[in-house]
Amino acid sequence: MDMINFLKDLLTMDNLLEGLQDYKSFGPLPGFLLVVLEAFLPFLPLIVIVMANAAAFGLWLGFLISWSGTVVGAVIVYFLATKLKRNKWVQRQLEKEKIRKTMSWIERHGFGPIFFLLCFPFTPSFLINMVAGLSRIKFYQFFLALLAGKMVMIFTISYIGYDIISFIRAPIKTVIALTIMLVLWYIGKKVELRLQLSADK
Repeated sequence: MDMINFLKDLLTMDNLLEGLQDYKSFGPLPGFLLVVLEAFLPFLPLIVIVMANAAAFGLWLGFLISWSGTVVGAVIVYFLATKLKRNKWVQRQLEKEKIRKTMSWIERHGFGPIFFLLCFPFTPSFLINMVAGLSRIKFYQFFLALLAGKMVMIFTISYIGYDIISFIRAPIKTVIALTIMLVLWYIGKKVELRLQLSADK
């Protein structure tokens, strides 16, 4: 727990920008690897990392760095989950009625719910990627939903991070951005609840 708190304290906007500047000889690689790492360590502040990439490299390059990093990380998690399906303990868990119904619901609806959930910065991407890998969803369905959903989410955060100074100087922009994020969080939670209710039925 202390290590998690240490990493959260370390990965602040100022520290990340300073670190990206210190390692600028490596180009976008540090920013890219941080986003990939977040796919495995969901407690890392993805929003802060994406904002820092946009502020350090510009809107479009920063967006591409973060977007490609989060896609690569998610795909790795997905394929690791497909390997876990062969584990006997995992197979027993997948046979439980509630989990089986949830998997069945996701498999029937495919692209839609995965895309929708991945649009929001506050949904647990790691769990979504794992569930997709454990289900019988075709990789192309997952990949298309991942590309589209993460594009929406990463671009929104990158846009705020790119012009972060104006957001600080103009309180109304900050209020609007926070309101949008809260609305996205609320919608994401509602969708997550509906998914659970549908699975229960």
